[in-house]
Amino acid sequence: MPAPLALPALALFLSPTLALAPLLGGAASSACKPSPADDVVRIVVAADGSGDATGAQEAVDLAPTDFAGRVEIVFEPGRYAGRVVVDPAHQRLSFVGSTGDPEDVVLTDDRAAGTPRPEGGTWGTSGSASVTIQGADFRAEAVTFENAFDEAAHPEFTGHQAVAVKTAADRVVFDDVRFLGNQDTLYLDSPSATTPARVYVHDSYVEGDVDFIFGRATAVLDDTTINALPRASDPSGYVLAPSTSAGFSRGFLVIDSSIVSDARDGSYYLGRPWHPSSAPDNNPRAVVRDTRLGTYLKTDPWTTMSGFDWTAGSNAEHDNHGPGAVANEHRPQLSDAEAADHEIDDYLAGADGWAPQAEQARR
Repeated sequence: MPAPLALPALALFLSPTLALAPLLGGAASSACKPSPADDVVRIVVAADGSGDATGAQEAVDLAPTDFAGRVEIVFEPGRYAGRVVVDPAHQRLSFVGSTGDPEDVVLTDDRAAGTPRPEGGTWGTSGSASVTIQGADFRAEAVTFENAFDEAAHPEFTGHQAVAVKTAADRVVFDDVRFLGNQDTLYLDSPSATTPARVYVHDSYVEGDVDFIFGRATAVLDDTTINALPRASDPSGYVLAPSTSAGFSRGFLVIDSSIVSDARDGSYYLGRPWHPSSAPDNNPRAVVRDTRLGTYLKTDPWTTMSGFDWTAGSNAEHDNHGPGAVANEHRPQLSDAEAADHEIDDYLAGADGWAPQAEQARR
């Protein structure tokens, strides 16, 4: 492993306080002093001013963009409000909660698609994201991402989509993370309709009600709790809304997870295909396997969206369990042979052999 970047060299990129804190024994060094063996730069975020930054965007802006190692942004406990954008130049960035408990660190904002922008117009779905990730090789661990938009308080808004996180980068990992919101909570996207991107969500929690896991990325949700929040309407909601590009062979894989809900029996859809107006010929795909399902699901849990129906082979289940794991003519099931082509490696490996699940297993 390469030697850590010398601290004087870091001063070219970081604030003097951050660059010198490990030398001076200041608050930043006591919280996140680099190990001599690490190829890591650490930036501490603390709301009380004891770290290197008081907010998430400030910390991202402090991070060097030409450092070959990983930049680890460590959050002390607190709620950090404000929109955050990790731009494409900031690669190999990590957001890490200092306590290891994701409830202790909350990155939050409260805008929706219909929220007015200061310069006119509204934010739209993408602009509503509390955190947008455009830099490749991003990781987050032990933090919460929240969109706290209050739908009931704004009935005048025509757009209630309120994204907690939007990813538009390749090789993104979330481990022990919470995503909180209602409509469109977790937007798993790619840089463009012709540029694939992979996302791995592990040992995490996602909540929402309408299309709250959606987008065109190739994404795996592994060992994750998905909470389908109840609504008074019928249907109560929709869990998945993939928009897989026509040229992408993989969409969403939910595996070894649990989809829970307090919604009434037979009121929820498992998924529907999202065809954005710019991509009417896309091929939405989703597989849910080895996952616990409840009685909240409808008998025919895959449904249409904007006039587009599911096509044969684009959605399926395999070896699910629980009271909602019912096989019928409306619920395609993969055979054992077919399921062998829908393992985590099949979705994430790519030409570079990316295997974030193997790294998690070694921890």
